Amino acid sequence: MPGTVKAIPEGFHTLSPLIVVRDAARAIEFYKNAFGAELLNASADGPDGKITHASLKIGDSILMLTDEFPDWHCLGPQSLGGSPVTIHIYTEKVDEAFDRAVKAGATVTMPLQNQFWGDRYGQVTDPFGHKWSLAAHVEDLSREEIAKRAEAAFAAMPKKAGAT
Repeated sequence: MPGTVKAIPEGFHTLSPLIVVRDAARAIEFYKNAFGAELLNASADGPDGKITHASLKIGDSILMLTDEFPDWHCLGPQSLGGSPVTIHIYTEKVDEAFDRAVKAGATVTMPLQNQFWGDRYGQVTDPFGHKWSLAAHVEDLSREEIAKRAEAAFAAMPKKAGAT
């Protein structure tokens, strides 16, 4: 009898994102340049040579991706007008990682800075419409310290016109 098959394949974690992009081949190259992704596999066996599945390794995690397939209702953020999802990366060298993503073509949506919850944190949007946050944990804080800092941070934010 063959060996036991693992329910969670080697290298994967319980939760592994699968994203849909327009032009998966180009996205793979972007993720390699922006986040140091390593291509594990890619199957270009869809219509017109589209990628039906690819697996990339970023740090110790797997990111799966596929091309858009509108006939299957498989659409990425560019076709949907955006995405409410942010993919988060913790890394030791967050300043270098953030700069690398921007140099590769990501757009800064939240500058990298130290945040009230104890992370050095910033956000970018990739050329395919996916949002990414990059962070390094720089300070251990109690829930009470975070709440106090959050209150001060929100109080310092400009009020929107018409808000009560």
